[in-house]
Amino acid sequence: MKSDFAAAHLHLDRACHYLRGDDETSRAALAALDLVIDAVAAAQHARPVAEVLPFPRRANGGLPPLAS
Repeated sequence: MKSDFAAAHLHLDRACHYLRGDDETSRAALAALDLVIDAVAAAQHARPVAEVLPFPRRANGGLPPLAS
């Protein structure tokens, strides 16, 4: 099962909205949520590692001719 990072981001943003208090616990929770939101956003927009394919070379070491 794949994670739905967009939905997680939405719910975390909503949680921040509900933590409007000016007390230390609310501020600490908001700071922690900010870290989690950053991690979710990074995971949401991460690209898979790509495999680099070698470019074909001619036997004599030169590059193949360009198509005309």
